[in-house]
Amino acid sequence: MPIDEGLNDDMKYIAIDTHTLENATNADKKTVLEYFKKYDVEIMDESFESLKEKGMVKDLNSLDGLLLRIEKVDKISDNEIIIECSKFRSGLGAVGVKCVLKKENNKWIIDSSQMSWIS
Repeated sequence: MPIDEGLNDDMKYIAIDTHTLENATNADKKTVLEYFKKYDVEIMDESFESLKEKGMVKDLNSLDGLLLRIEKVDKISDNEIIIECSKFRSGLGAVGVKCVLKKENNKWIIDSSQMSWIS
């Protein structure tokens, strides 16, 4: 995950909140989770609240891993969407990212991405 790579240091897991993927099928969600396996850490489908319930949030709002959330999806066309997402490690270690995804050869690729906010 190239944007703000410092947040990736020593991460023990990647939690992806698939509940924010409103129109995604279970197969879509599984594809998202599978994609992140390339980072060689545990991948889980969790929200901040569920991580907290499992005792995985320390010092009130700090994680040993990353929490990824998709906040907004805008469909531009059948072959282009814009997503706004966040990458969270702690209250002082989080970024917002805006990505343009394009469909090429039946696969979605990231055409561009830029940081939209930082904490």
